[in-house]
Amino acid sequence: MREYQTVNITIGAILPYALGIAISPIPIIATILMLLSPRARVTSLGFLLGWLVGIIAAVTVFTLLASVITPQDPDAANPTQGVIRIVLGAGLLLLALRQWRGRPRPGQSAALPKWMAAIDKTTFPVALGLGFLLSAVNPKNLLMAAGAGVDIGSAGLDVWPAVIAIAVFTLIAASTVLVPVVAYLIAADRLRAPLDALRGWLEKENAVIMSILLLVIGVVLIGKGIGSF
Repeated sequence: MREYQTVNITIGAILPYALGIAISPIPIIATILMLLSPRARVTSLGFLLGWLVGIIAAVTVFTLLASVITPQDPDAANPTQGVIRIVLGAGLLLLALRQWRGRPRPGQSAALPKWMAAIDKTTFPVALGLGFLLSAVNPKNLLMAAGAGVDIGSAGLDVWPAVIAIAVFTLIAASTVLVPVVAYLIAADRLRAPLDALRGWLEKENAVIMSILLLVIGVVLIGKGIGSF
């Protein structure tokens, strides 16, 4: 029963980080562009696979690292873990400031990564690698995966409960890529117009969405870090 409660508490703690990855506009825009491209099925599946593998790899690595530095007594102070959380939170706040300062001014069009212009020519291996890089190497997502990994690794869970927590985190974090891809495979023709409209809105509001998101999660991480002392 105690283990079950610990798993529930841990999943609750990592939900903000999973949502932070899930509502990141850039991968959602990339997914939509792939779904609107001539090779929609092949490239979108490759991107989804890379996205899933990247999330799993990142959060697993930080879970293992956190489990090593966590004291035997879960209620004991852990300055090392506190410093890590504060540093991660500060990194997210800096990224939030960067996003806010880079937002398009009234009348300006949003600047998107140059690689998006070549999505129509993307192959399965390229889409796979792109999905992995955006989920596991992208600084914003990496910091959020690190925050989740620290929470899971410091919870004192056994192997299978930790696997369950990682699986839940991955499913939620990947949901905004997973759902459009699966839906497109089922009803491609019906989704073209809604996807195109969503892409336009996300392009316009990308910087504002990410600024608010990074600010909130950064503050949460810093608060948890202070509480670890």
